[in-house]
Amino acid sequence: MRDPLPRGLLSESDAAKWLGICSTTLRTLSIPRRALGRRRLYDVRDLEAARDNLPYENEGTDRAEASCDAAFG
Repeated sequence: MRDPLPRGLLSESDAAKWLGICSTTLRTLSIPRRALGRRRLYDVRDLEAARDNLPYENEGTDRAEASCDAAFG
């Protein structure tokens, strides 16, 4: 049985898949990378921290924005 949580370092494409985003979006985030020779790898702990710091939907919005989001998605 495969471990559902990856451990260690992930390539850009694997890190993006793990977060559920594309590689292009991953590059826009301020997630540090580790260097292993010429390779640049993402530490799963840094990915988890970035994921945990993402806001929840409608978090920090005012009532008018929340009503607009509710009406129009």
